[in-house]
Amino acid sequence: MKNGFYSIHVTLLDGRVGKGSGVILFRDGQILGGDAYLYYTGSYTVKGDAFKGEVLVQRHTTPRDTDNPLFGGPAPVGIGVSGTFTDSRGTMSGTALVGKASLIFGATLHKLADIN
Repeated sequence: MKNGFYSIHVTLLDGRVGKGSGVILFRDGQILGGDAYLYYTGSYTVKGDAFKGEVLVQRHTTPRDTDNPLFGGPAPVGIGVSGTFTDSRGTMSGTALVGKASLIFGATLHKLADIN
């Protein structure tokens, strides 16, 4: 990924229903991000116009009433990701291990700002 601050929009695949969005920072092999309930930390490597990495998703705020964050249980969730990118956007897919269930997802990334 190009270093930058991105919006991320996630959709569950494999016949499951669910969406989520947040912001995510890619910088020199490090991933940081979050949304209203979760924060993400991880790392990635780049080869050409492709990247792969690992992300740990953890909850920072207990969801309200019927809100149900995609990967936001009380226990941290490990996610393997891979994707491709251009100068201003990217696509990513991955698998999250939530309890005993594997959730497959796709995501779009749109650059909001450059960073050094």
